[in-house]
Amino acid sequence: MGYKEIYDEKRAKVEEYLHKIMDSVKDNYLIKEAMEYSLFAGGKRVRPVLSMAVCELLGGNEEKVLPFASAIELIHTYSLIHDDLPCMDDDDLRRGMPTSHKKFGENIAVLTGDALQALAFEVMAQTDEEPIIVLECIRTVSVAAGISGMVGGQELDLLSPRETPQQLERIDLLKTGALIAASCWLGAIVAGCDIEGFQKVGGYAKNIGLAFQVKDDILDATGTREETGKSVGTDEKKGIKTYASLFGVKEANKLLESYIEEAKANINEFGEKAAFLRDLASFLQERKS
Repeated sequence: MGYKEIYDEKRAKVEEYLHKIMDSVKDNYLIKEAMEYSLFAGGKRVRPVLSMAVCELLGGNEEKVLPFASAIELIHTYSLIHDDLPCMDDDDLRRGMPTSHKKFGENIAVLTGDALQALAFEVMAQTDEEPIIVLECIRTVSVAAGISGMVGGQELDLLSPRETPQQLERIDLLKTGALIAASCWLGAIVAGCDIEGFQKVGGYAKNIGLAFQVKDDILDATGTREETGKSVGTDEKKGIKTYASLFGVKEANKLLESYIEEAKANINEFGEKAAFLRDLASFLQERKS
């Protein structure tokens, strides 16, 4: 199979597992409808696919990492809901659809994000994996999603200066990169890999996380609402410095390419076994949404 077929197969497994998770939620609240609205709005599922691919690369069973990979997607979806709120980025479109607070109101959107985060930890805690693996996965996600990761990065994004490449990189390693890195760590943990494997995967994850944000900045500056499924040009309107505005789009693309090449270099020693992850890096560089 080629890259697209492999990706679609992994993505389908994630979709099936996410539906299984939501089917297990029996409470008939509006919040459940709002959870499903955002969760099944057409996400690419990059983070859980990364977990599965890394686990497979390191000799593990991708089926075993599915609960943890799906939990990462629940966390990611909650973060998007909260990120779109008027007190944060104040966006009215996500994946071509009205954002959660536009559809259900701000109060329900806040509670929906809270519920998705709580459900993520419930899903991880209920797996049949060895307790030490479950605990390590929960710890990894907790750190990545919290003040030392995504939430801390969100604060820096709101309140810290964005005048230098170093400042941007610090924000993005936490805000965007932490969950992407955690996705890779989950695959490595479930696979039971050695320290050397963790180091190689870590280099790949760090560079993929930075590349992801650089590409988002480029798309905001050059993409269309139809292509991206969300409002574009918002950073410029708000006076927010990004890689695209700080370097210019041409130089930002060069930086993006350097991160992608560095990510690939980190896993070159795995040879053909790492072909899918190298192709995934190329996909992230070329994506339109």
